[in-house]
Amino acid sequence: VDEKTYNALHDSQVIDLTTTGRRTGQPRKIEIFLHEKDGLLFITGMPRADRTRDWLHNITADPRVIVHLKQSTAVDIPATARVVTDPAERRPLMAAAAQRWGRTDVDEMVRHSPLIVLTVVDADEREKLR
Repeated sequence: VDEKTYNALHDSQVIDLTTTGRRTGQPRKIEIFLHEKDGLLFITGMPRADRTRDWLHNITADPRVIVHLKQSTAVDIPATARVVTDPAERRPLMAAAAQRWGRTDVDEMVRHSPLIVLTVVDADEREKLR
């Protein structure tokens, strides 16, 4: 990605995220907040103990996603997503998101919030995925 896109990716913001529906195979787009901590791109959400979000199920079935930047620049970026379940890996990312949102319930977020880490797919990797 070019410098403008790289800077936009690493500047936390509202994005659209397209996943592939695990049952339908159809694209599913949601609006969500992209975070960055120490160069790592991640997405989380509010804690919910009662259900797992559909977008998380979709990523478990197919980790290929599209990140749609729409604030400082408008560009669609292919990426892969990894669902993070290990509490030790989750805690610092949840703490960073909680701080941005002014939340104090980090333990609750570690237990019940969705969390994925994104890896931007470069042109060579895109060819391998086809």
